[in-house]
Amino acid sequence: MKKVIEVEGMCCKRCAERAEKKLLLSDGVSGAHANFKKGVIFVEAALSDAELAACVEAAGFKVREVRPRKGIFG
Repeated sequence: MKKVIEVEGMCCKRCAERAEKKLLLSDGVSGAHANFKKGVIFVEAALSDAELAACVEAAGFKVREVRPRKGIFG
């Protein structure tokens, strides 16, 4: 399932890379792309919202929200 994770504390490209790497090392995550300027991480994962939040928090960031990612077609 594709999801969006809103985070606080990602201030640079290196922070975004750290968040992506932490997620990609988790079983059940097939893709992750972080945008530090917007403070979001786009993920494709079979993990629950709580598991995704715990993973991102383990990387040193505060999770504000995990929500489903909606495309232009719904």
